[in-house]
Amino acid sequence: MSAVETSAPVRTTWSVDPTHSHVEFAVRHLMITTVKGRFAAVEGTVVLDEADPSASTVDITVQVASIDTREPQRDAHLRSADFFDVEQFPTLTFRSHGVRDLTADGFTLAGDLTIHGVTRAVTLEVVNEGRAKDPWGGERAGYAATTRIKRSDFGLTWNQLLETGGLAVSDEVKISLDVELVKKSV
Repeated sequence: MSAVETSAPVRTTWSVDPTHSHVEFAVRHLMITTVKGRFAAVEGTVVLDEADPSASTVDITVQVASIDTREPQRDAHLRSADFFDVEQFPTLTFRSHGVRDLTADGFTLAGDLTIHGVTRAVTLEVVNEGRAKDPWGGERAGYAATTRIKRSDFGLTWNQLLETGGLAVSDEVKISLDVELVKKSV
């Protein structure tokens, strides 16, 4: 009898660990300071293709009602029809359609971001933070990603004109993600 060769799976599926993952944003306020916030409820699936990393896919969903800027009145306003309109658009999503510029440290991830019912192409700069075995026998992987968007591109146009001629809320939003993935059992 000949030995049967086994090899590691070429494609593996990973789930976002919501308790160890963060989706955060930063926006200029009154043109003098930066307000930061986060979305507490994030979930998703990543399919890693070890043989062809460019064929890997990412599918992330964020519950918009989980927005937290550490100011309840502001959070309520952000959930309202003036901004995210959570009643009509309860989630924001990211669906990848391409991995490129692969290096040992990271890659560029292109995909479609949907916010407020509007879908736009975005590019994330991703850093590979590494992999590790967890204490329960599972495998985990970490990634950090950043991008910038214009909120007006997604129909988020509420603002107020200041006496000085500036705007209360900047159009540019910095987005950062720190994602911990858990490898699904085969």
